[in-house]
Amino acid sequence: MTTEDYKKVAPTLPKDPGVYRFLGKDDTILYVGKAKNLKNRLSSYFGNKKHQHNKTKALVKNADRFEYTIVETEQDALLLECTLIKKFQPRYNVMLKDGKTYTYICVKKERFPRVFMTRRVIRDGSTYFGPYTSKYRIKIILDLIKSLFPLRTCNLHLSQTNIDKGKFKVCLEYHIKNCMGPCEGHEEQIPYDEKIAQIKNMLRGNFGAVKQHLKSVMQKHAENLEFEKAQTLKEKLDAFIDYQGKSTVVSTSIRDLDVFYIATDEKKAYVNFLKVINGAIMNTHTLELTKNLDDDEKKLLAFAVHELRKKFNSITTEILLPYKVTLLEEDVSITVPKIGDKKKLLDLAEKNVKYFLLQQRKQEINNIKKETSAERILKTMKEDLQMDELPFHIECFDNSNMQGSFPVSSCVVFKNAKPSKKDYRHFNIKTVVGPDDFASMEEVVYRRYSRLVREKQPLPNLVIIDGGKGQLSATMKIMRKLGLENKITIIGIAKRLEEIFFPDDPIPLYINKKSETLKVIQQARNEAHRFAITFHRNQRSRNFTTTELTNIQGIGDKTAQKLLSHFGSVKKLKAALETEIIEVVGKVAAGKIKAYFKE
Repeated sequence: MTTEDYKKVAPTLPKDPGVYRFLGKDDTILYVGKAKNLKNRLSSYFGNKKHQHNKTKALVKNADRFEYTIVETEQDALLLECTLIKKFQPRYNVMLKDGKTYTYICVKKERFPRVFMTRRVIRDGSTYFGPYTSKYRIKIILDLIKSLFPLRTCNLHLSQTNIDKGKFKVCLEYHIKNCMGPCEGHEEQIPYDEKIAQIKNMLRGNFGAVKQHLKSVMQKHAENLEFEKAQTLKEKLDAFIDYQGKSTVVSTSIRDLDVFYIATDEKKAYVNFLKVINGAIMNTHTLELTKNLDDDEKKLLAFAVHELRKKFNSITTEILLPYKVTLLEEDVSITVPKIGDKKKLLDLAEKNVKYFLLQQRKQEINNIKKETSAERILKTMKEDLQMDELPFHIECFDNSNMQGSFPVSSCVVFKNAKPSKKDYRHFNIKTVVGPDDFASMEEVVYRRYSRLVREKQPLPNLVIIDGGKGQLSATMKIMRKLGLENKITIIGIAKRLEEIFFPDDPIPLYINKKSETLKVIQQARNEAHRFAITFHRNQRSRNFTTTELTNIQGIGDKTAQKLLSHFGSVKKLKAALETEIIEVVGKVAAGKIKAYFKE
């Protein structure tokens, strides 16, 4: 991917946090990265390349394009980056490939529940909070919980009717500072469950009752002149509130579901898809659809839902949509969320698809601006001359003679609206006697295109004949004979009024004098005329120089050239002594030359 490719889409890039992906030509994900500001981060890959690492240079060189997904916070970007790297194992990602995941706080579903850190989410009825991207935050939270609410920490199973005191003796002695001994019957179930409820409130961010409780504890510490304990408790609470936050990318309250949002313009529709598994976004994709005249958004969205679920092998039973649609799958429930985490996911899909649409529009505008002058000229010629294809290959013919002597023709070739001089050809007229321009045109056109057909070479898209109806009719006679009448567009241009004639059409076409179409036709005509005149003059000069000497019996072209090279001209040869001529061509030839000039 080049800097020029990036500049085309740079104005459409958002400044939101998100995750970007560099993809190769085969759509393989080469690299996944996160950014607090997507526009700034992506621009760093195409800015000052002197300060880039070799790995970064290789990544940009091998990348064909990039995609991005917008999220709400930098933490969400970090979480989604982790999910995508684990799933796709990109070639240029070094970190996060070791299989580790982010951590959760688990409130285990068991008698006298434990509260601990884990990297695995197991669907056994336990409650999970997180994920958390900072180990420091996890320690703050767990330390706060342990200091406020002493809990059981041993992992031995507690039976409701039978407690083996022997097994828990060592465990109780080891954890005596952190555990009030529910296994020994020192703590009852109800107050323990009340502590668990308070802990869940804290982890959910519901601090109302918990704050009141903590304030009373801090007040007691202050009354007892335990200011250090009160300050420590306040600092831990402040740190917890500062770090605690909800994630729109991963939510423990959401299981498996698919999220879709559609945006349309005049010609196309774009549907963004978020695949959520175990509360985590596992994949994102934007589908592009071409609209028909009778298509509406609901039909297109229903079609896209079916295609995307099939492509990504989705078996989820819940789908989030901006409105209700009729789906082919009957066992799927549609949710149109108004508030909560599901609404945040739908808003995220909407934001992504609208930025994608904006980027597509910008690329279309850039593509129009990047159209070359040659492409513009060829399109104009195609429209003006009512052709079926662009005239990429143009050939133009012209004849030249002097009162029927030394007749020649030229064929000049234009490719991509520019002269292709290596393809120019000139012809000596062989079968025509006297000044017959029409017959000369027939001979040259036949020789040119019969050879192209015989050798299976590409034919031109447009043939221009320098002349009016007569020359054009002569050309069409040959084209019909070769079976090329309907394969090539053929026109004639008359010099005086610059009229354009078409076969079998008596009314000429008048093109605007400033038109690029007429300028190209005139350039080709003038180039053919110049090339024909130059060839004609060369042939005439050569003939005038050598004709008189080659009329002498026994003197051929080579001998004549030898004499002219030595003496410089026929006049000097005529004035030379016979002995001088003998030194050049010998006694016999010298005698014939002197006898010829004497006569």
